[in-house]
Amino acid sequence: MANKLTLKADHVGSFLRTEPIKQARADYANGKIDKTSLKEVEDIEIEKLVQKQIEVGLKSITDGEFRRSWWHLDFLSGLEGVEQFETEYVSNFKGAKTRNNAIKVVNKVDFDNHYMVEHFTFLKDAVEKYGDGSQVAKFAIPSPNMLFTRIQGDEYYNGNREQFYQDTVAAYQKAIQAFYDAGCRYLQLDDTSWIDFVSEERINAVVEKLNMDVGDIINTRVNCLNDAISKKPDDMIITMHICRGNFKSTYITSGGYDHISDAIFADLNVDGLFLEYDDKRSGDFEPLKSFKRDDKVVVLGLITSKFPELEDADMIKDRIKEASKYIPLENLALSPQCGFSSTEEGNILTEAEQWNKISHLINITESVWGKVPAN
Repeated sequence: MANKLTLKADHVGSFLRTEPIKQARADYANGKIDKTSLKEVEDIEIEKLVQKQIEVGLKSITDGEFRRSWWHLDFLSGLEGVEQFETEYVSNFKGAKTRNNAIKVVNKVDFDNHYMVEHFTFLKDAVEKYGDGSQVAKFAIPSPNMLFTRIQGDEYYNGNREQFYQDTVAAYQKAIQAFYDAGCRYLQLDDTSWIDFVSEERINAVVEKLNMDVGDIINTRVNCLNDAISKKPDDMIITMHICRGNFKSTYITSGGYDHISDAIFADLNVDGLFLEYDDKRSGDFEPLKSFKRDDKVVVLGLITSKFPELEDADMIKDRIKEASKYIPLENLALSPQCGFSSTEEGNILTEAEQWNKISHLINITESVWGKVPAN
């Protein structure tokens, strides 16, 4: 893959869990099968998924996060010093309640021999086995902000935010290098922490919680991500996906990118940004005017992963054209606004409807930019 994101039809990464995956995970939870048997089912289903993505014409290929329960907690709890636990947490999603899982820091945060590196290696081997060389294995992990901003170090760091920050950054630098050494050339960082700035209500809440100026809070999040990726190899692409929540086709909050436009479009050193733009909850394209870097691609999430109905193709093309008033067309791309299954429960649509969405996406992309390019 080139050292610049050239894909025009992309996706966030997760896919609806297949029935064999669901059954195997249930059997494992109930003690009917062991971990080895579960992995065997996961391996088979991931290879099928890789073949399906290639068949429909995708060039960025993921494992659908088939081995995960949560898009973020599974990775974060695999870091040294971080544990997952059940809490009294009440879901923030509109109209749905998640499981009460969370993470806490119990020791120094570090990265060492994380099990998901092996998950990537399996994906890469499958892409090489079934692909024609034009596909790239893409892996998604939560942004360092999902650790640093959400739990504030708990008791272990005892309020020492600077040390917690440094350890989080160092752990992620090691993680990025480990995935690179395993052959990863396309890594996506998923980050919901930016929803703290999409409305005045949320801004006031985070300012009160941290007792910091909103500008300083935003700068800290920019620096956390930039510092974490500062040592990435030149031929590795790292993108960031900003989400407002995705669970059983529901969401957490609404609001535009106005308060963070300079931060994400001008200050972040990622190669690409995946942005939600599938409905009015995400605001208008006005914040795109802060885009000033021709080395970055903005991936417009104009196709929803939450519902099965196919968007009107002409409407999507019109919106791409509108966005191109702020950002050159060559610096734009198209994707669903989020994954189809950020948690193992999945959104409310069928597998067939999911693939119809992907095919629709690719058709629109080829109509706007031409044939999906090989990398």
